[in-house]
Amino acid sequence: MGRRAGTCHVGRVMRRLGPSDYRDMPWKNGGGVTRELLKLPHPSEPARFLARLSIASVAASGPFSVFPGIERTILVLEGAGMALSLGGAPEVVLDPRSPPFVFPGEAETHCRLLAGPVRDFNLMVERALAEATLEVVHLAPGGTRTVAGTGSLVLYGVAGRAELSGAPLAREETLWLEAPGPQVLRSDEGATVIAIHLTRR
Repeated sequence: MGRRAGTCHVGRVMRRLGPSDYRDMPWKNGGGVTRELLKLPHPSEPARFLARLSIASVAASGPFSVFPGIERTILVLEGAGMALSLGGAPEVVLDPRSPPFVFPGEAETHCRLLAGPVRDFNLMVERALAEATLEVVHLAPGGTRTVAGTGSLVLYGVAGRAELSGAPLAREETLWLEAPGPQVLRSDEGATVIAIHLTRR
């Protein structure tokens, strides 16, 4: 995977990724296709990962892949939505207006599409080694938001164009910063950005 490095004006080194850096791959269980945006390696087990960001295309109802030891966060980006059933518990209905949903990767999870295919954003983190939070930031034209973090900060452009402390972030681009400190996210035209804060345990 190619990675382009850059430096924002506050002196923090960042990496910028775009569609040409992402890779498409089948689900672990073969039931769909995932576009991997970013994968941070596991410190001791090459077959695993510390954290992984991806966008999945879900074309049909069916089971999710099982990921023991992984904390998962899912956010519906496009489509009517889905209903998730975890281990026989009552369904949780998710659509593009729903907040991010966190669930254990080892749970037997079944997805029922509500009305046709969906695209969803996925964050997966090795629970024993790190914790992460995901929020959707909506910026009105001319709006700003201060984002901070002592671990890793990852931003993904969902819609519109934004800037992070002077560094541009376009739709479908990813910015990754380590130990970034306070950063100002702004947009002249309005934008929607997914912001992820990752802290290693």
